[in-house]
Amino acid sequence: MEVADLIAAHVVDVPDFPKPGVLFKDLTPLFGDGPTLRACADAIVAAAGPFDLVAGIEARGFIVAAAVAYATGTGVIPVRKAGKLPGPTTTITYELEYGTATLEIPERAGLADRRVLLVDDVLATGGTVVAASELLWRGGGRVVGVSVVLELAALGGRSRIANTHSNLPIHALLSV
Repeated sequence: MEVADLIAAHVVDVPDFPKPGVLFKDLTPLFGDGPTLRACADAIVAAAGPFDLVAGIEARGFIVAAAVAYATGTGVIPVRKAGKLPGPTTTITYELEYGTATLEIPERAGLADRRVLLVDDVLATGGTVVAASELLWRGGGRVVGVSVVLELAALGGRSRIANTHSNLPIHALLSV
């Protein structure tokens, strides 16, 4: 079975979560199935160019990042919401549809001149990926690609990333 078919078989649609009108794509069943999680990690590794570190975006991106890092013997850098890491940290605040959010990485992450693959579970509007990419560059890393398990194509995240980082490869295992 193709990895895209495996993912589709393990995604559960949850209507009206986290608020009315939103159709949430829950990947929890995928994460709970070892062979499927392994297939996703292997597919991300196969599609990515060379990298030294994997950065995972809070929170479910941590799961994907850890699997990819384990599969390649590389390290993991957490991209966290503000206030979750001991200092010193490098931070970025970015605009959301209704307000702002702040992400941070530890300054002692060892990013200097290292190639970083940025991963997350779902690509929606792209705002968090754009902010995380900028944050990793500020921290001294060189973001060499973005990989996600599921892309919600209608929300335009790929275009938003391309408008900001035109040469950044973006790979989704399944685009719906």
